[in-house]
Amino acid sequence: MLVAAGWIIQDRAEANIDAGRGVAIREFSLGHGYGEADYLLFVDGHAVGVIEAKKEGTALIGVEIQTQKYSEGIPEAFPAPRRPLPFLYQSTGVETRFTNLLEPNASSRGVFSFHKPETCSSRMAFLWESPPTQITPNPPSNFPPSSNSLFSPTA
Repeated sequence: MLVAAGWIIQDRAEANIDAGRGVAIREFSLGHGYGEADYLLFVDGHAVGVIEAKKEGTALIGVEIQTQKYSEGIPEAFPAPRRPLPFLYQSTGVETRFTNLLEPNASSRGVFSFHKPETCSSRMAFLWESPPTQITPNPPSNFPPSSNSLFSPTA
C-alpha cells in the first residue's frame, strides 16, 4: 500500500531519509519511553507522520492513542516541521484509518489508502516556511477548513 502511494520503504539499519520525496522507515525506535513505530514517514527529509500496523481483523478504533504517543516521541535529532508529527495512520492492510493533527478537533477516520508524499507536503506547505519554534498546534486561520476533503482518498 505504501509503495503504491509512492513511498520508498527502508529498514532502519540502512535508512536514508533523503532517498526520495517520501521515505517510510520500518521499526523506527523513538525517544525513551515512546516505543517503536512500525513506520516513520519522512517527506523531503523531514519527519511528518507515523504508521501503526496491526494484523488483519484487528479493530483500529482506539489505536489512534498509540500513534499519537509515537508522534510525540520523535527524537530531537531528526528534522520535523511540527511536533507532535501531524499525520497518524493505523492500518491492517485491509482497513486504514488516518488522523490529521493539523485539523482542529482532529480524530481518526477511514481512508482508502495512504496519502502520497506530495499530498502530505502540500498540506504542510505553511509549516515548511516557519521555523519549528514558531509552530503552534493549530493551523493558521487561512489554512483550508477542517473536512475529509483535506486528504481525499484519491490523493
